[in-house]
Parts: sequence; structure tokens; C-alpha cells
Amino acid sequence: MATRWAICSAGKISHDFTVALRTLPPEHHQVVAVAARKLEDAQQFAKKHNIPQAYGSYEELAKDPNIDVVYIGVIHPHHLKTCLIFTNAKKNVLCEKPLAMNSREVQQILASAKENNVFLMEAVWTRFFPASVEIRRLLEQEELGDVRMVRAGFGQSLLHIARTTQKELGGGVVLDLGIYCLQFILMVFNGEKPESVQASGVLLENGVDETVVVTMKFSKDRMATFICSSRVVMPNDALIVGTKGSICIPSTMWCPTTLEVNGKRTDYPLPEPGMPLNFTSSTGMRYQAEEVRQCLLTGLKESKVMSHADSSLLAEVEDEIRRQIGSFYSQD
Repeated sequence: MATRWAICSAGKISHDFTVALRTLPPEHHQVVAVAARKLEDAQQFAKKHNIPQAYGSYEELAKDPNIDVVYIGVIHPHHLKTCLIFTNAKKNVLCEKPLAMNSREVQQILASAKENNVFLMEAVWTRFFPASVEIRRLLEQEELGDVRMVRAGFGQSLLHIARTTQKELGGGVVLDLGIYCLQFILMVFNGEKPESVQASGVLLENGVDETVVVTMKFSKDRMATFICSSRVVMPNDALIVGTKGSICIPSTMWCPTTLEVNGKRTDYPLPEPGMPLNFTSSTGMRYQAEEVRQCLLTGLKESKVMSHADSSLLAEVEDEIRRQIGSFYSQD
């Protein structure tokens, strides 16, 4: 029986997620409803993607008895309110990252999911790519020996995009690009909390973080560092170095389709999209969708790959980074 998906928000990321779902077998994944703040937007999205039901409010969608899980693609300042609409309606949720604006909001969402006994996962899609699965396998089997250093970087020229620079829209590079670097580091260190975090950054005139450099120390003198920037384009690579070897993602570390393990390259090509996409390699969102399906089929309320504890730690470290560089939101 197919997992019946509902799409919350008719924006660009929701379009790409819906296209990604179409690369999976229709007997496993079906999109049965979409909601937007304006009914016309939902109807237009439904027509474009051949979705049978369209709603003009999220509350209406939450009442639909014929959906198994809701994908939330609204901008992150609205994640808390939107997640609670669906968790309180006892709907399973896959919410775009960052899960919320800060740790306090994340805890509210997780508590509601637990109270209502529903599945909830932060959509950190990077963790579900085949390349990421291979990285975790190599680390688990200690192919690199003792991992001593992790480095990641993500920089794009984004200052012309309002969502990136306006505080009320959740603008800020830590929550936009930095989250990819941070989640990668925390994945490599198996969800361990860093012993220390040191951050330095550059803010725009309105207080939005534009470029940030972070150094973290983990137990046993293991180190990690990352740079993220919304001003300049960077190589966007990542590196794991151990006593017996190294793993490199040479580019697009946020959606890895190539790995170099001790210099040996392996490619992990993505399926072609059935429609034009808004963002790089978005058909890779299919992997997190399949993870959600498998969790629902086995009755799990959270994913072992991107657990509630992982989301909690991610938000906690993001809060500390923003505190050190002086980047704050009204939600703080």
C-alpha cells in the first residue's frame, strides 16, 4: 500500500520534493493533497502535479483523514506553528530544516510529536543520500582508523535573495547553509556533543549573519571546523581525516553524489527529474521520503538516521554559534 503524502506550502522546495517523490514507485508513494495559504496557489500546484485535493489553509489539510504524512515546506520562521497544527491533529510530519528557529522551539515541536504519538523528522536530506550511507558504513567499520579531523564548507552568492537577508524571513547563513556543515560534522562524530564551540562571524547591517567560521573540539582531542557564507561561492567540499585514510566529498557536500575514499572516486548518480527543478540535485530528496515510509511501515516515531536527539543537538549548537557572533531573532 502506498504512503499517502500531503504537501504543506506550494513554494519552490515543495515543488522539488513533489518531483522527487515521482521518481519513486507510485505503488509506494502517492501525493494526495496540497495546501497553501491561498486556495488558488494550492489549486495551481495541484494541477501542475496532478494532485487530487487542494486546500486553502493548513488547518483544512490537517483535518483530511486520507493522508499518512505531511511534508512541511514553509519558511522556517513558520515551522513551529505549522508543525503544531499537524502534530496536534495527530498527523505524521516531515519538516524542512532547520526544524525551528532555536532550541526552545525545537523542543516544543518534539514534545508535541511525542505527546500526540506521531512520527516526526527534520528533513536533513543529506543524511539519506547513498554517499552518506556509505560514509557511515566506512566509519562504523573503522576504515579510516581513528577520525581526527573533519572540515566542511558551504558558500553561495545569495545576498540578492530576500529570504537570505531579511531577519523576519529567517535570513542568516547559520540556519541556511551552516546547518549542512554542522549536521555533517555531528553525523561523523555519531551525534556526540562537542566539548567546545568557538565561532566568529560577519553580520549584515540588520544583524543577519553573512559569513561564519566555527571550530569545535570533541572528546579525545578530535577537531572539526566549518565555514559558511552567503556572500561568496566556495568549493562546497567536505573532508574526513583519520589515522588510516580520508574521505572527501569534492563538491556539493549538501547533496553528495561523489565520494573519494583514499583517492578512489565513486559516483552515485541521481535519477533524472520529470520536471525542471528549482534547486541542485533535488531528486535526492527521494531518499529521505523512502526513510519516512520505512519508519511508518515499522511503526517508528523517529528515524535512527536523523533522530529527535540529532535535531535537538543541531539546534543547541546553532544557538551557541549565533550567541557568540551576536545573531538573534525575535523568536530568541
